[in-house]
Amino acid sequence: MSILSKSCIYALRATMYTACQGTAGALVTVQTMAQELDIPSHYLTKVLAKLSRKRIMKSQRGKTGGMALAKPAQKITLLEIVEAIDGREPLAGCILGPTHCTERKPCPLRKSWMVEQKRLEALFSKTRISDMVRSKGRIKL
Repeated sequence: MSILSKSCIYALRATMYTACQGTAGALVTVQTMAQELDIPSHYLTKVLAKLSRKRIMKSQRGKTGGMALAKPAQKITLLEIVEAIDGREPLAGCILGPTHCTERKPCPLRKSWMVEQKRLEALFSKTRISDMVRSKGRIKL
């Protein structure tokens, strides 16, 4: 079970992949990224467009165009990416959803889940893409 959407996971992987491409501002084509990460290119294009609108990634059109980080990897947190794609939803509300758990009618998990959400938000806000890239030998993009 993942609390992050597939789009958000793709966004995290794409951002990490781009950060691994060497020099700052290095361009990567969507097709190359999609192939390397085994993500459908049309799906990845939509995810990257959201990241571009939030100024996490930037695009350059043309024959030599592609995608690059809009700022250094040290300045991009996991929380920025999660919020750009999934909004606050993974970090708000109950894991069972609003129809099964509300403030007035809480489920048995609500209190514990709220504590874990705060811990998760703290982890996402302090973890930067550069931290993830440093450990890339231990994770598969």
